[in-house]
Amino acid sequence: MSVRDGHHSMARKSVILSLLAASGLSVLLAGCGRNGKLATGSEGPSPRITFEKVAYDFGEVGVNAKRTDEIPFSNTGQALLKITNVEGCCGITNVKLDKTEFAPGETGTLKMEWTAKPNPATMMWQLVVHSNDGANPALVLNMRATLVQRITWEPRRLKLFLNEENAGCPKLTVRSLDNQPFAIQGFKSTADCVTADYDRAAEATQFVLEPKVDMKKLEENLQGRISLELSHPEGREVSILFDVLPKYTINPQLLIVLRAEPGKPTTRKIKVLCNYGQASEVESVTSKSRTMAVRMLGQKEIPDGCELEVEITPLAPPVEGKTIYTDTFSLNLKGGEELPITCNAYYTPAKPEAPVGSEAK
Repeated sequence: MSVRDGHHSMARKSVILSLLAASGLSVLLAGCGRNGKLATGSEGPSPRITFEKVAYDFGEVGVNAKRTDEIPFSNTGQALLKITNVEGCCGITNVKLDKTEFAPGETGTLKMEWTAKPNPATMMWQLVVHSNDGANPALVLNMRATLVQRITWEPRRLKLFLNEENAGCPKLTVRSLDNQPFAIQGFKSTADCVTADYDRAAEATQFVLEPKVDMKKLEENLQGRISLELSHPEGREVSILFDVLPKYTINPQLLIVLRAEPGKPTTRKIKVLCNYGQASEVESVTSKSRTMAVRMLGQKEIPDGCELEVEITPLAPPVEGKTIYTDTFSLNLKGGEELPITCNAYYTPAKPEAPVGSEAK
């Protein structure tokens, strides 16, 4: 090989090494570039919703209280934060935002309106904040409150009687347990059976009401509720159930006829108890809907009432596919009073008839 050829060979090697080096450097830079984009985020700056905490304890709150609490947050990211929805549950009535978009560094407030449950307990619920925060698109906030009684009343339930003056209804005492003055804003009862006088403008820590009972309405409403509306911020409602001892008690209250067949009579016994010591005599038993025939076979005296023996007979075959019939019987007392009692008859479904001409196998 000549010196000139040697120089040319060296030159070519030098060029090849330079190209390889340049190629390798180019690949290395490309790899670093990709790694850099992954590290810094190829999607560019992102928003970040940040709350001071994700668990909130509101301490003691009165039962039935209506509250509004504010929960601050901020956008600690580098892009516009967009809140798309806030889900609430368990007594949360409304969650308000002044706006839904927040610039980087900007703060906001969730205004949460909620109603406490009606009984003392530990109440727990959640808010779910949906946003365009890629790291936490559905942020969960945990809420907690200890529900306590701020208002008390006596009696808690009323037992009323038809043979006593004013149904034997006692006075109602309502008072606050936190010494917070309040006013009575409303007084309602089932069918207006019970009323009371009160001054909506008067405020105090305790009220004693004298209920007035409409005996005629009460006789037609043997169970009901008295509701008081109060101005106390954490005790806005008082609910008192009442029960009335009826003149008569029927035992059983429901008659059941199993394996009923049209025209097949069944006998049952019925006790009529007199709760106020009045004499009672059943003159007859009649059917209201007339799907069954009923007649009284006999009657005898028992302590505090009488016992009947009645005969029940289904009148017509059941409608195809129908296996249960219901009727209401009336126990007609001497003097004109009527006592209702329900009777259910259960039929055995009829077996389908074999086709004409078929042979047993």
